Amino acid sequence: MSYDALGTRAHPTLGLDTFGDVPLDEEGRPGDGAEVIRQVVAEGVLADRVGVDYLGLGEHHRADYAISAPDVVLAAIAGQTDRIRLGTGVTVLSSDDPIRVYQRFATLDAIAPGRAEVQLGRGSFIESFGLFGLSLDDYDRLFAEKLDLFSALQSEQPVTWEGTIRPPLQGKQVYPTTAAGRLPAWIAVGGTPESVVRAAHYGMPLVLAVIGGSPRGFVQFADLYRRALAEYGHEELPIGMHSPGHVAATDELAREQLYPHQADLYTRLGRERGWAPYSRIAFEQAASPEGAMFVGSPETVARKIAWSITTLGLSRFQLKYSVGALPHDQRLESVRLYGEEVIPRVRELLAVQAH
Repeated sequence: MSYDALGTRAHPTLGLDTFGDVPLDEEGRPGDGAEVIRQVVAEGVLADRVGVDYLGLGEHHRADYAISAPDVVLAAIAGQTDRIRLGTGVTVLSSDDPIRVYQRFATLDAIAPGRAEVQLGRGSFIESFGLFGLSLDDYDRLFAEKLDLFSALQSEQPVTWEGTIRPPLQGKQVYPTTAAGRLPAWIAVGGTPESVVRAAHYGMPLVLAVIGGSPRGFVQFADLYRRALAEYGHEELPIGMHSPGHVAATDELAREQLYPHQADLYTRLGRERGWAPYSRIAFEQAASPEGAMFVGSPETVARKIAWSITTLGLSRFQLKYSVGALPHDQRLESVRLYGEEVIPRVRELLAVQAH
């Protein structure tokens, strides 16, 4: 899979992400997760139709997110689409089997030739460890060794590998293989230097999860990644960015639609993690021109994406368009506006900058 297929700075990939957020009632009881999954399929089909380049589905194992098996949902979308690239955001590799991950996404690549990829990460929640009988004491070791094994699988040749988390492999061939001979895999990080350097070590493209602060604050990680790639002897590779947001007809409408759901989500997560209650001030700061949320009219969101791409030297941008109980019809409209208006405007802005 070439660099061009994953996006370049001149022609960046513009994508969408969702976790399949499930509405919760006032007592915290989840709504219909099965209906949410069907809605995500419809949103993915629309994204393909309106020109979105990539759709990433996040893996979670909680009541408030419906998608625990992204590859199955992506296969349903693949059968109804023609061009959109399909992947994750992220696959929690620490609590999965790297061989099975490779097999599942190589199978997806057979269903949607040349369109499958996977983004590997630790995830932002820990429920999968207890669910699959793993210890948090092994948090770092599990990810490090499983990533090492996954990297070995990318050659699609017989694998000999040894670690501490499973019996060794001696010349084992993993099937199916992909038509391109390698499944594209990215490493998604929250912004720790060690994780950035690890991505460079394995020669995998990098996705920066910018969900707080400012994209400008992540320039140091993009620069570190490029230096580390050079030190490891790798050619330049794509850098992507994932951030939350919402697109509506006007800035005011986008903010008013998103704020109550953003506030509810972050206040609820804050109770789990010891954060202060979410405020309108925090929301407006995040939605400001250099904040981490991309909220507004197509023009506002496009200008902010173009600024982020230029500032960080990105080859990909992924907007997490679903937040909490944001209604399906508003998500569909956000997807439509992103594909039909935001993406063409970003490309116009970048073309002007290039000249």
